[in-house]
Amino acid sequence: MSDQNRDENKRSVETLFDGCFNRGDLALLDRLVAPDYAGPQGSKGPGGFRAVVVLLRTGFPDIHYTLDDVIAEGDRVAVRWHWTGTNSGPYRAFAPTGKTFTNPGVGIFTFKDGKIVAATLETDRLGFLEQMGAVPPGVGLGPRPQGAPAAR
Repeated sequence: MSDQNRDENKRSVETLFDGCFNRGDLALLDRLVAPDYAGPQGSKGPGGFRAVVVLLRTGFPDIHYTLDDVIAEGDRVAVRWHWTGTNSGPYRAFAPTGKTFTNPGVGIFTFKDGKIVAATLETDRLGFLEQMGAVPPGVGLGPRPQGAPAAR
């Protein structure tokens, strides 16, 4: 793969986050995501990706992703991000909390013919659930030694 293609793929991922997630420009997805895209949870094509963006932007209308690292190699682009947003709308089974959230994540996007055909994503789901109030804070720290104070 040429350096030009790698740079174009990096720009596509940057556009995905800034244009689609941050600004809500869903029309960009048809240009960025291939019809044969297969998402991590079984979503298909630009429409499947669109559903993820809509879900996040409904729950967190002011969501803003910051890309901390964007690295391209071959037909893949790896990105490390963190986002912030206020939970002022429903998100999955959760009612709005009014709280401002922050959440880090990483993703690897695979390209074919200049479009995203696959994505592998990892986020801090436990931290998210703690912020949502669905699990107690510090639950991921494991059991406390007898007599140790609770995590704050």
